[in-house]
Amino acid sequence: MRWFLVSAVLLSITSARVFAQSSTADTYFAAESPIAKAGLLANIGASGSKSQGAKPGIVIASPSNSNPDYLFTWTRDSALVFQAIIDQFTLGLDITLRPQIDNYVASQKVIQQVSNPSGTISSGGLGEPKFNIDETAFTGAWGRPQRDGPALRANALITWANFLLTQSNSSYVTGTLWPIIKLDLDYVASNWNQTGFDLWEEVSSSSFFTTAVQHRALRQGAALATAIGQTSVVSGYTTQAANALCFLQSYWNSAGSMTANTGGGRSGKDANTVLTSIHTFDADSGCDAVTFQPCSDKALANLFTYVNAFRIYAINSGIAANQGLATGRYPEDSYQGGNPWYLTTLAVAEQLYDALIVWRKEGTLSVTSVSQPFFANLVPGIAVGTYASSTATFTAITTAVKDYADSFVAVVAKYTPSGGGLAEQYSRSNGSPTSAVDLTWSYAALLTAFGARNGVVSASWGAKGLTVPATCQRSGGGGGSGTVTASFNVQATTVFGENIYLTGSVDALVNWSPDNALLLSADSYPIWRITVNLPASTSIQYKYIRKFNGAVTWESDPNRQFTTPSSGTFTLNDSWR
Repeated sequence: MRWFLVSAVLLSITSARVFAQSSTADTYFAAESPIAKAGLLANIGASGSKSQGAKPGIVIASPSNSNPDYLFTWTRDSALVFQAIIDQFTLGLDITLRPQIDNYVASQKVIQQVSNPSGTISSGGLGEPKFNIDETAFTGAWGRPQRDGPALRANALITWANFLLTQSNSSYVTGTLWPIIKLDLDYVASNWNQTGFDLWEEVSSSSFFTTAVQHRALRQGAALATAIGQTSVVSGYTTQAANALCFLQSYWNSAGSMTANTGGGRSGKDANTVLTSIHTFDADSGCDAVTFQPCSDKALANLFTYVNAFRIYAINSGIAANQGLATGRYPEDSYQGGNPWYLTTLAVAEQLYDALIVWRKEGTLSVTSVSQPFFANLVPGIAVGTYASSTATFTAITTAVKDYADSFVAVVAKYTPSGGGLAEQYSRSNGSPTSAVDLTWSYAALLTAFGARNGVVSASWGAKGLTVPATCQRSGGGGGSGTVTASFNVQATTVFGENIYLTGSVDALVNWSPDNALLLSADSYPIWRITVNLPASTSIQYKYIRKFNGAVTWESDPNRQFTTPSSGTFTLNDSWR
């Protein structure tokens, strides 16, 4: 009886604020969603008004071509954008989008086959993060590989394939989609246990977001393979999915949040984690903590920690604890000034809307010792327990969460310019738009948050009822077992103060990172030397780079390539080119 009275009082206290926040969100979404839809389509070639020069189906990240230059197509961004487009079509929200989807499929079939600095289709090229908008390789220095792209592309195309199977179009699925999907799934199955650059393209390590979307790809990939009779791959995908799920649990830390990346020297409080929850959302799995579903106690505890990390922004000064904040990538961020992003702030709202979808669907919600701080911030004094939808406490909690979600939308609305264009970031000091203009991902994030607020639920990907294996296995991905010792010798003439470094396609060669490249010894100048332990029986690509007065110069293409022996030692003798 006590909790009934407390909840009733809380509900009456917050009702005026709820109306204000909901009214702002209603008005903003009504005005902004058509602008976002038009902005998104404008950035897709070849017919988009802001994507001149892009091939059909190619998504440009932004029309901005200087400070920063985003006039490229990223595998990750494109897949997330087309996941939203495919969802809109398959859920009957916009049946005019079919030509865009067909163009995307055709473009990705081409992109997969383009040789690039990460390799070829058979030697790691699927991990290349971005391409020129005419479907040619980008050959400049970059943080590569990035292993989330193939998984995200597979996820989008599997959603499309599953829909087409319901429309009796199995021949297109088997003949056109499956070959593209299988290439990505094979890459994921072979490389999920290898490090790479995170979705912000800055940290080379294991990444929570990457592992989670890889797990989803392998899980639903196995189901699709079964459905179309490609049974030979099912066991391998299922095995690696279980291993990835097991490893996914290791990102949860003792502070009660997810550590976004295992490297990088940061706090780990990162939008990476919130984006993981919304991009692996499966309403059929309830509030499952194993897959970190949006309403799970771990995901909510993590959200609480992540949001509060951004009280460092001047525009968040004085905002109450139960109100939305401007949020960015991570609190230590310095890129373009280290500002809040539209898509990360919207992601917080979307996770909360997703949680509400499940609570209302299941008619119950649970407050655990893990999630209690999150709930207590919104409903002071809330006790650990399970509350049915028939109780006033359930109503008080869901009303407060809805208001909280809407308050993040209100932040975005406050800092959206009058024309409705969404840049990448908005200033941490005054909220003015900054960095790349018309960011495609910003528009997609607004549309998916709007859909979640309206109860739109994407197709299930099979997260329900999964259990974590008793023992985690990180082996079995690719290459042989054990290591071999490799000596690299390169003849290179340098000037005083200039040094030669080595980087390449595997962890031991720091995954193409110019910042972390391995320094060679000049003791035998003009021969520069280094000895490295490498994985045995593995195809490896590498290049030498020069560093002088802060400038980095890469060797000319193509990448050098070799396969390590199964055991022993060997030497590579090269000359700078």
